[in-house]
Parts: sequence; C-alpha cells; structure tokens
Amino acid sequence: MAKDERQQRDAGEELMAKIVSLCKRRGFVFQSSEIYGGLRSCYDYGPLGVELKRNIKDQWWRAVVHGREDVVGIDASIIMHPKVWEASGHVQGFTDPLVDCKKCKNRYRADKLADKRCPACGGELTEPRKFNLMFKTHLGPVEDEASVVYLRPETAQAMFVDFPLVQQTARMRLPFGIAQIGKSFRNEIVVEHFTFRSCEFEQMELEYFVEPGSDERWFEFWKNERLEWYKGLGARPEKLRIREHAKDELAHYARACADIEYEFPWGWGELEGVANRGDYDLKQHAAASGKRLEYFDPQKNKPVVPFVIEPSAGVDRSALMFIIDAYAEEPPPEGTDEPRVVLRLDPRLAPIKAAVFPLVRKDGMPEIAREIVQEFYRNGISAFYDEKDTVGRRYRRQDEAGTPYCLTVDGQTKLDRTVTIRDRDSMKQERIKIEEAVEVVRRRLCSPVGARCP
Repeated sequence: MAKDERQQRDAGEELMAKIVSLCKRRGFVFQSSEIYGGLRSCYDYGPLGVELKRNIKDQWWRAVVHGREDVVGIDASIIMHPKVWEASGHVQGFTDPLVDCKKCKNRYRADKLADKRCPACGGELTEPRKFNLMFKTHLGPVEDEASVVYLRPETAQAMFVDFPLVQQTARMRLPFGIAQIGKSFRNEIVVEHFTFRSCEFEQMELEYFVEPGSDERWFEFWKNERLEWYKGLGARPEKLRIREHAKDELAHYARACADIEYEFPWGWGELEGVANRGDYDLKQHAAASGKRLEYFDPQKNKPVVPFVIEPSAGVDRSALMFIIDAYAEEPPPEGTDEPRVVLRLDPRLAPIKAAVFPLVRKDGMPEIAREIVQEFYRNGISAFYDEKDTVGRRYRRQDEAGTPYCLTVDGQTKLDRTVTIRDRDSMKQERIKIEEAVEVVRRRLCSPVGARCP
C-alpha cells in the first residue's frame, strides 16, 4: 500500500472512531445487548438516534409521498408467503460466495477479495460455496418444511404483489408509485463500517410503475430527483455522485441501475440504488400465482404490464452519512483548550430543535426556562432542558447533539422578558422576547428551501 493511501486509510479510521464515540456519548447509536458483550452487527438507536432516523424518514415521506399526487404508501408484513420469495428468485438466487480461511477461520465474500489468500493472515482459502442471505424461521408450533417462512430481505416484493389492490383501491393511473418504509433482514457474511452494513436495516423504497417505453425517461428523472434530495438536506455536493452500473454488474432482472454514492471515510459507498426493473417482477408473480398483475389502460382499451423504476434508500446508511457529513472539529473557543465538536445537521434533521437553559439554578430562572420548554412542546417542536454545569459546557453538549438553537434565561429576563438565542453554526447570540421564542425558532427551522414547518 502506498504511503498516501495508508495515511488516507488511517485518517478515515481515526474519523470513524470519533464518530462511533460521539454516537455512544450523545445517545445516537449503542451496541445492541452491550451488557452481555454485544451482538455482532446489531445496533440500538438511542434517544437522539431514533429522532434523527424519524426525521430522515419524515423528510423522505414528505418528498416522495406527500410531495406528489402520483404516489401512495403501504406498510406490509415482514413475513410473507414463502412462494413470494420463490417467485422472486430469492430462494434460489439470493446468495453470496462464501470462503473460509483454513488457518485463522475468518470468513469472507469471495467476490470482494483481490486474491485467493486470507487478508488477515495470508492463509489458504477454501473453495467458494453459495450462502443464502435470507433468515429462515418457522410459522406455527411445528418446525417442519411446511412451516418454513423467511424474514424479508427487501421491502420491494410486497409492493409488487399488492400492486392490483393498491391500484384499484387508490384508483391510480399510470404512471404512479407505491412507497414503503420498513425493516429488512439479510444474513450478511461480512458486516462492516459501523451501521453501514448490518444484518437488520431499514429501507425507504419506492416502486414507480410506468408505461413501457417511458421507462428510460423516468429512470433518469428518479436518479436526479433522489440525488437532489440528499443535497437539499445539507449533504455536501462534492461528496455525492451517481455511479452507473456496468453491464456485468446488473442484476438479472435489471435493464439499468445506478447507485447514489457518498464518499465515506473508507471510500465511496452506496446510499441508494435506482433500478429500472422492467416488467420482470410483475410477470414473475403473475406466472407463479396465476393472477393477472396488469393495468388496464382506458385510452388504449387494453391491459398493460407496467415497467418499474425503483429508488431504494437505506435509512441507517442515510443517518450515518448525515452524521459523518455534519461532523466538524473547530479550534478551541476562547477560554478553553479543547476543540469544539459540532454536528452541523440541517435543522429539519436535528433530533433536538431548541435547548433551553437557566443561567443559574435560582432566582426563578429554572421555572421560566421550563415554561419555555413546555411552550415548545405544545407547539410540536422538540426541546430540551438542561441546568447542569456551566453554560459553556451545556452549549458544547448541544453542539455535539446537533441542536441548532440554544436559549438562555438570565438576570435580564425578569426585567424585560427577553432571553438570548444562540446559533449553533455561527455561535452568534441575540436577545429575543420570550413570547416570540417559539415563532422565531419555527421560522428559522422553515428557512431552508423547500422546508416545511414543524
């Protein structure tokens, strides 16, 4: 490995160590079952992490479903009829090539290795064998072949098998989409990079049904639409790119595919895939079920099997990306010797919108501060009360949590009913009236282009 590559790798690993530490310290992400030593690749989202994920999903739903007249949503069962996965090809074909090191017993995906020796110890590897990524379980009290079911490895198939029900009940006309946010499960051989690749993950997925012949145009549309979504929520444009799949990369069902990628500390990685799936899925399920999965075109007066454009994004990957992208270290503020760590999250994604502090725990300041917090909650804006340590330390904690605004009740508050409001990014402070605090914060939360008020 060249010196520059090694330095870049080391810098990336150092940054990821800081991100993992911050996530635990501030309650974004914890190791699952930590008191028992943890479970590989499984993570729990803490109080701030669950809010960040919720805000990401809310922004996706607003953009993809509520922001369009031609998309509706569903929430399908995680466990589906096993014939769904037979028809889709997952039972036979959803596999990765697995190899073991004969010396250190480490396991790897054969298609990700540059040579045939173990990366860890240089030992000899076994011949590749196919490993199915689906989690298998049983439905009912008897564990036999007749009761085998699977945890879904993707959310897409439910939208295909529910296609006629959704189209008819929602009275949709082509082109239209079915959207879903939900958990999926894959028994990955290799889990890596914190929450980037794990066995349990959440997807934000759209199946957009179009008339055959218009699929290439819609494929281009959704590629650009989804790229702009990440930029619109503050991700740095220079860290994002669209990578088209080469022909030998395409899944057997795909007419075309492109990944929206982000430059993570370890290199470029997929955030979202946009695929032109053609009519493969609907035809497969129609053949396997004996049901007609078609759209009757009233203009042409005949049935049509739509083509499908699928933007599929990872919630967990998006959350990790937004944290990494927002992470910054600045020179120590005056009077301190520690660098300021700040998450410059878009205010719409920030778990806490406003923190409220009493300058000291006396003279009625805590009571006024708590009244302001309650007013934020009454208006549907997440707020946080903190009275421990100096105001400077409290600011630092909220900077690390990504809180865009901090309000402080001080001695002047009782005289003129004003408080200071501090901006996370600029650290500038100004005085505003208590009665206007909620509206001032709400207005600033709504300031990004395209933002909707809480």
